[in-house]
Amino acid sequence: MNPITVLLAEDHLIVRDGLLALLKLEAGIRVVGEAENGRQAVALAASLSPDVVVMDIAMPLLNGLEATRQILHASPSTRVLILSAHGDDAYVEQAMALGAAGYLVKQTASNVLAAAISEVCKGHPFFSPSISKRRFHHQRKAKAMGEKPRKDAAHLTSREVEVLQLVAEGKANKETADELNISIKTVEKHRQKLMEKLNIHDTASLTRYAISAGIIESSVQVTIL
Repeated sequence: MNPITVLLAEDHLIVRDGLLALLKLEAGIRVVGEAENGRQAVALAASLSPDVVVMDIAMPLLNGLEATRQILHASPSTRVLILSAHGDDAYVEQAMALGAAGYLVKQTASNVLAAAISEVCKGHPFFSPSISKRRFHHQRKAKAMGEKPRKDAAHLTSREVEVLQLVAEGKANKETADELNISIKTVEKHRQKLMEKLNIHDTASLTRYAISAGIIESSVQVTIL
């Protein structure tokens, strides 16, 4: 039986090395690549076609949620397993809405990771126990009250999310254009569209929105243009 191929997407080297060492002990799992930011994760997923991507959320250049959307759009057969320090319901629900197959918090016991990879590879959802309990409770409550799933009011496109993250990280229009391989004029159009959709009219407020939406972490050092 062929081993499950895994791509690790984690920007902290010490964490990535720990995950790699852990998974090397699993005979049925083979790590085929490592990514230190979301954009690299998308590129490596396209070239390596791993069975499972273990994805952090808070990463530079392109956050894990948007990277998940892009990977699954390009390769629907790949499973994405979120492994994040953030276990808030908002993060979990957004990840699942984008197609993630499972969600683990980094406080989860290390032996759970291999089991989670195996299960999502089979097409089964997998969550940390604490998340699983909350989801069951919320779904039961929502069903009893007849609530409908919430939708993202902003409806940002994939490119708009990319521009928003780079703007929030303090990148100038030229830097954003170079990173995305688009023209400065196109960047300006995306920024204008973002502001219209979000009803936000300055870079500082865009940055605050990006933090509140989980697109960047509040610890990211940003420069307000």
